[in-house]
Amino acid sequence: MALRSVLGLFTDENVVADAMDSLRAAGYTSSEYELLTGVPYPEGTFGEEEPVHKLYRWPLVGAACGFIVGLVLTTGTQLAYPLVTGGKPILGIPPMAIIIYEGTMLGAIVFTVIGIIFESRLPRLFMGAYDPRITEGYIGVTVTAEEDRMGQAERVLREAGAEDITRGWETPR
Repeated sequence: MALRSVLGLFTDENVVADAMDSLRAAGYTSSEYELLTGVPYPEGTFGEEEPVHKLYRWPLVGAACGFIVGLVLTTGTQLAYPLVTGGKPILGIPPMAIIIYEGTMLGAIVFTVIGIIFESRLPRLFMGAYDPRITEGYIGVTVTAEEDRMGQAERVLREAGAEDITRGWETPR
């Protein structure tokens, strides 16, 4: 079954908080509705849950991957082309440390950028309903659910005080 979305536009922050409470009371989960605004309100202004992010894991995984790649690269190169110079060991730790350090930093940076993209939910394949008036100061509440629940979502948004309600696209599940 396909997902549909409906957008309710509001002008008052308190009415939006009431609308989100009404959606929760109607049985919609926090993954089924979203707040859209062009104004940077503080987290929790509308009673929404604080987003949980795991961005801190990405640089750690990237650093570990970069460390392993640097270690394998330097060890493999020195073992593949052994140069015995004056009785020194084949695996020279000080030169390896530089390459391993650079690999660790490169891995951490690359994975951080990838993590930012994923944690920001980009690319966004399905955004739902949108109205350009959101950039003019309106606050939008988008509900994305099965089509048979769209009538209930419209009714809840209208009863909560939405000034305008529009339907969005359909997306395959």
